[in-house]
Amino acid sequence: MRYTKAALLLFGLGLVLGFALIIAEVPGFGWIASGVMALGLVALPVGLLADGRVAFVQRILARFSRKRRAKPRQRVRTVATRAVGRSARRHPAARPVRRKRR
Repeated sequence: MRYTKAALLLFGLGLVLGFALIIAEVPGFGWIASGVMALGLVALPVGLLADGRVAFVQRILARFSRKRRAKPRQRVRTVATRAVGRSARRHPAARPVRRKRR
């Protein structure tokens, strides 16, 4: 929206310039402010078209230049090791306690 923003800023500049000339009571320079505002109004649709074309081209380029996704790494399962001298079975006290149903 770069061009549209520039056109709106140009129109706003003409508007502020017109207010300043009215407040300063300078009647001979009113056409300058009117011309700047008119230029901003004419540039607005041109800016909208330019921004739309830029966005369209960027969308098309993004579609064709997408990077290929890398395949996810396969996880390697680690072998569980146990300390020497310990049994593979867990201690009975380490088991979760089940509650009895009533």
